[in-house]
Amino acid sequence: MFSLRFAFTAMLAMVLSQPAETLDSSTIKAVLVTGASSGIGLAITQHLASRGFYVYAGARKDEDLKRLNSMKNVSSVRLDVTKQADVDAAVQFVTAQGRGLFGVINNAGVASLGDLIKTSDQDVLWQYDINVMGPLRVNRAFFPLLKQSKGRTAIIGSLSAFLAGAGGGGYGMTKAAAEIYTETLALELAQEGVTVGIIDPGAFKSRAREKVAMKMLTGKPDLDQQLTAEQMKVIAGVQADEAKKDDPTPVAEQTFRFLTTDRPRLHYMAANNEQVAHLVIRTLLDRTLQLNASQADYTLSRDQLVKMIDDALVQTNADKK
Repeated sequence: MFSLRFAFTAMLAMVLSQPAETLDSSTIKAVLVTGASSGIGLAITQHLASRGFYVYAGARKDEDLKRLNSMKNVSSVRLDVTKQADVDAAVQFVTAQGRGLFGVINNAGVASLGDLIKTSDQDVLWQYDINVMGPLRVNRAFFPLLKQSKGRTAIIGSLSAFLAGAGGGGYGMTKAAAEIYTETLALELAQEGVTVGIIDPGAFKSRAREKVAMKMLTGKPDLDQQLTAEQMKVIAGVQADEAKKDDPTPVAEQTFRFLTTDRPRLHYMAANNEQVAHLVIRTLLDRTLQLNASQADYTLSRDQLVKMIDDALVQTNADKK
């Protein structure tokens, strides 16, 4: 009896003295994040990588690729979403890693300011090429991997799709297009078992507005350009304003929620404050009421509208369970 007890104790000690088993990399869900070098994309990459995902972080510049590649649970991948060759190469790279792919977060985006009456076709099409055609190219290319994993894909949209602002029409147009693209893709891929969503942020800290200013000053959005003293003052002012904004953590949290919840939503808001959140809802309600009142033959009464809202709330609350 003593020898049996001793043997059991010795075996138990050996087991307890072994180092903790690390999670096999093949069991970790992999996610591709485009536009991961800074701002919202970087925040999403860091958040997901720290919460159990393996992230393929898309970027264009060598220095960004090197920096991203040094992060834990992150592999950088060269990816310009306007170049089909880059997209195809990224698919080959991700496939070769052997992890599969559970999610795609289409974050890469650009913006430019200018009155719609004066702005050039080139300027608007440049924004469309990245903000709308980019997700189209990426989702189309990675669809076989998403279908295999029954995974999820989302676009980082913008509340600018709902809140019009003078000078931001070109950008708002692309983000509004991303909304209908997302809704249509969700219908088309539901039968394939792939879940689609869109996450609409407010004005968080990012380098996007710095790039907008750079493009207005030089004609190019790249931040590593040589500037005159006057141009540097303008950029410094933009950077100072940007430093006052909140970090984009809420956007990263919504992205994580979309990827992990049992009942992902089609639409997520990541407003930067309560005032903006309420303004978006009020704007959408105003739009709905204007449409309702515009065709007298089909106008819903107040009671009918209230019932419709109550029914929608019941469904929304059911989706939370």
